[in-house]
Amino acid sequence: MQDTPSGLINKYFAVPKIRYICSPNYIMNFRRIIVFYRLPIAVALIALGFLFGFKVTWWIAWIPFLVAILMVVAYFLVGPMTLIQGYMDSGDMEGAKKLLGMVKYPQFLYKPIRSSFYMLQANFSTMGEDLDLAESQLRKGLESGMNEKEYEGTAYLQLGAIAQKKGNTKEAYEHLRKAIKIGLPDKDNEAACYLQLSGICIQRRDFRNAKIYFNKAKSCKATNPQVVEQIKEMSKYIARIPG
Repeated sequence: MQDTPSGLINKYFAVPKIRYICSPNYIMNFRRIIVFYRLPIAVALIALGFLFGFKVTWWIAWIPFLVAILMVVAYFLVGPMTLIQGYMDSGDMEGAKKLLGMVKYPQFLYKPIRSSFYMLQANFSTMGEDLDLAESQLRKGLESGMNEKEYEGTAYLQLGAIAQKKGNTKEAYEHLRKAIKIGLPDKDNEAACYLQLSGICIQRRDFRNAKIYFNKAKSCKATNPQVVEQIKEMSKYIARIPG
């Protein structure tokens, strides 16, 4: 239901659509080789640079040196994150998870990529029911800073859902209200957030605000089947509340 921040990666590392003579699979495999073996390629390029310098001329040697430096910089600032969208689009969640595991130094990642890295990690941790780790990763993502407000809102929505699962309704309520205030990427997430706020208010027997939040959830006109079903189920309960 909740969107991953992989779109943020695409924004900063978009690949223009070009007509390739080679097949798309060949190009993708070539990209994978470049991304996975940046450091060995950099070492080979440095060796090639010295070879050119001693055997030919240093005026040519600077080219492989420069490419090697760019490879090392990309290894630390970007990592394998430029490939993640392909795995997500193909539904290869296991492959995407392994790709995240290849990032050895997340603290060196470029800020928007670092926040996306932690958000994706949190999604996988949540799916694995490791709520403490997911919460830690979401907080790291928020600390890294997010240029897009809706992704920040999504992070607080996830924190609210985690806090609610842990039974900490006060913290959940605060996170969910913050998510609404910051903004969410679509009406489905917004409706889900209002439904959770309504549920917390029902637990507190604050029926007035429960109805207000429920009506706001309905006004979002969600299209996600799961959210639509939740609204139908809650409407039966809300109808029985007096006043």
